[in-house]
Amino acid sequence: MVKHCRKGLVLVLFTLCILGFNPPCSNAATDQGDASALGVMFSNLNSPPQLTGWTANNGDPCGQPWKGVTCSDQRVTEIKLLNLGLSGSMGYSLQNLTSLKELDLSNNNIAGDIPYNIPQNLQRLNLAFNQFTGSVPYSINQMHSLQYLNLGHNQLQNQLSDMFGPLSSLSTLDLSFNSLTGDLPESFKNLTSMNSMYLQNNQFTGTIDVLANLPLDNLYFSSNRFTGWIPDQLKSINLQKDGNSWSLGPAPPPPPGTPPATRNNRNHKSGGNSSPSDGASSASSGGGSKSGIGGGGIAGIVISILIVGAIVAFFLVKRRLRKPSSDIEKRDNQSFAPLPSNEVQEMKSIQYSSSADTKTFDTAPSINLRPPPVDRHKSFDEENFSKNPIVVKKAVPAPENVTSYSIADLQMATGSFSLEYLLGEGSFGCVYQAQFEDGKVLAVKKIDSSVLPSEMSDNFLEMVSNVSELHHTNVTELVGYCSEHGQHLLVYEFHKNGSLHDYLHLSDEYSKPLIWNSRVKIALGTARALEYLHEGCSPSVVHKNIKSANIVLDAELNPHLSDSGLATFIPNADHVLSRDDVTMSGYGAPEVTMSGQYSLKSDVYSFGVVMLELLTGRKPFDSTRPRLEQSLVRWATPQLHDIDALSKMVDPALEGLYPVKSLSRFADVIALCVQPEPEFRPPMSEVVQALVRLVQRANMSKRTIGTDQGASRRTNTDDSHDYMS
Repeated sequence: MVKHCRKGLVLVLFTLCILGFNPPCSNAATDQGDASALGVMFSNLNSPPQLTGWTANNGDPCGQPWKGVTCSDQRVTEIKLLNLGLSGSMGYSLQNLTSLKELDLSNNNIAGDIPYNIPQNLQRLNLAFNQFTGSVPYSINQMHSLQYLNLGHNQLQNQLSDMFGPLSSLSTLDLSFNSLTGDLPESFKNLTSMNSMYLQNNQFTGTIDVLANLPLDNLYFSSNRFTGWIPDQLKSINLQKDGNSWSLGPAPPPPPGTPPATRNNRNHKSGGNSSPSDGASSASSGGGSKSGIGGGGIAGIVISILIVGAIVAFFLVKRRLRKPSSDIEKRDNQSFAPLPSNEVQEMKSIQYSSSADTKTFDTAPSINLRPPPVDRHKSFDEENFSKNPIVVKKAVPAPENVTSYSIADLQMATGSFSLEYLLGEGSFGCVYQAQFEDGKVLAVKKIDSSVLPSEMSDNFLEMVSNVSELHHTNVTELVGYCSEHGQHLLVYEFHKNGSLHDYLHLSDEYSKPLIWNSRVKIALGTARALEYLHEGCSPSVVHKNIKSANIVLDAELNPHLSDSGLATFIPNADHVLSRDDVTMSGYGAPEVTMSGQYSLKSDVYSFGVVMLELLTGRKPFDSTRPRLEQSLVRWATPQLHDIDALSKMVDPALEGLYPVKSLSRFADVIALCVQPEPEFRPPMSEVVQALVRLVQRANMSKRTIGTDQGASRRTNTDDSHDYMS
């Protein structure tokens, strides 16, 4: 009887399950393994309240609305939880999510190691802008369908394992802004679908030859420790390569037996030797060589000829100076072989004493250098010759990657540099708006003759070449130059919203004050510009002139740091700045004010002053205020850690619309930057990380966010994402 009752009960329950009743024998609409994995993940993320619908136990991600979760046929297929201020770790049950195609946890504060057991069927994995540590897990090797992998802006370390062989579908790889080390793995050559690769700001070493034949369109690998040469196959794509130790001069020939480059057959030539012999043996042996000479052998022969030619050239020149003029005339049309490239690349000067027997060369002659011109009717020791030593100097080539403008073009575009077109006046000269006939609008900086005299045209062209190499989203781009009639002008991209100084300190009936989000956005963008100059350029570029007037804003209020590189590459820039009011206007670090010595850390101090401007709306030095409040740093610094005093310091124009925690963290960064002792100020990379964390944690509540009006009418609910882009 009992057995019959039990059978009946089972039959009833089974029938109820079929009819839709939901007793414990059914686990709702989600695969049990998926629900369990997400429950573990929720717990490891510290059960954040912003993950609405999520629960650690007995959850139903597909049957109920779980934030960021997408399902198909009872299986979880997408998890998108970006920019939610999540912390904790990812958990270790993710391998159960076998139908998951996309996992995006970017722009959070998730820490710890990246789990080894990441779902193997992922097509897109984005963990960027978190605090992951450890190594890139080898289990990525099993993700054969992976198309997009972004682990950038974390704290990953160690060398990459040789694990990329099976990832032939991967088209985008971002490992930027970590601390990865070692040479690039050989398996990179198997990434046959790779379109965009971002490796910048790591500590990679060795060459990039393994990337030569990939079908890349974008390759960023600046600020690493790469050496060697950039392969020719990569020179036609979008590259960012600064901040490495590239070898100068042409690349050496490939080793014997190396097949020709195959990328688009750019460098392939038919008819070459199929089995080149060893270069050393071919050059040293008198006979018995094989049918061809290897590239190394040819290089050895050429170098030997150059060295012999250089020695002969030296003695010919020396002998010529001692011959009578008739002998010199016989060889007027002869030229001399070049010195080896590791000798002197430029003739600095050739000096002659007043005696014909004591003529000396400071440097050896360069390619095709003829003897100095000689007046056949005067001797070497005559007064006119001895007073005017001949200087043979290689001309500085015109910069190639920027446009050369004529004075006439720029006069037409600026109304002959009239006041109507004047945008402002800086330490190095005046800036004018230039309106060209084709409708293009640019900014023209007319460098004062006292800064760069007319006779320093070579220095100007060298400066243009150097500045034109600076490329960053938040650095004002140099697009052209003019060097005519003793005038030196620089042509930059134009940003219509003017300088941050004008936005903060000049009243304008057409625009309203900057809201808090935009101020943080401007601080972070400017910090990234300085991080690039300090840590992304090799050698580092000290700006020396950080101030709100040198930060210009575009239509979306993104900051662009102007005058970058000028103080580094103008010969007497320190003198110019010392006479300017930069050290007396509140921006100069204490050590600059006392000794005039600029450094990376003095830039950090000046940046901290700009942040104070953004926080308070005050000028760095304001003589109209009471004596104890005239110096912004001196007045504000003691109050930066007092939340009550801090709230009274905030720019009244904000009308109290700011997150209090965000304000406090912003003040903490300022306090670090404006410390009196340079050694205690953080590097700009740490400042950037602190501001990124500030944005992530604040999550910019909509209740404190308005809309910047006048210049930009974008709603700022998306700004927190923009800060990271």
